[in-house]
Amino acid sequence: MAPFGKDEEAPCVTPLALASVVAFATVCLGFHLAQGWVPLLDSANLAFHEAGHPLVGIVSNRLSVYGGTIFQLAFPVAAAWDFRRRGHAAGFAACGVWLGENLLNVARYMADARSQVLPLVGGGDHDWTEIFSRWGLLAADTRVAGLTRLLAVAVMAASLVWLYRRWRREGGD
Repeated sequence: MAPFGKDEEAPCVTPLALASVVAFATVCLGFHLAQGWVPLLDSANLAFHEAGHPLVGIVSNRLSVYGGTIFQLAFPVAAAWDFRRRGHAAGFAACGVWLGENLLNVARYMADARSQVLPLVGGGDHDWTEIFSRWGLLAADTRVAGLTRLLAVAVMAASLVWLYRRWRREGGD
């Protein structure tokens, strides 16, 4: 199947697909506002995060601290790439929502760098305390987290707007 450049070969965006992606985004944002955690999805995201540390650590022990966030964000990007390659617009947009939701988690973790009140898996070191300390940005943890939250919401909104426009372009009512 052709990528998004050839609309006539791509599957149509159905009203159900559009509504499903909007519902997914709504549920993600609702859970984040209520409790800061989307149970099933964020459990998977945490597994991706934790797997990233030792996998990046194979290349460099010093870089392993970055592996968690890299892997956590790489999975929705890889899935989006695959959906795009296959011309599946709703799947691509859902992965954009997933990426934004992951960025909300990253922002929450960043904002905790100085206070360190979030429970950590295995009680290990706080990734973002280490990262911000290396970069000389520890005192800016909440400001960087705020920008990351803004980026997260923008990615989610852009994904929904893109899918809606795609649906409209295909003749959706």
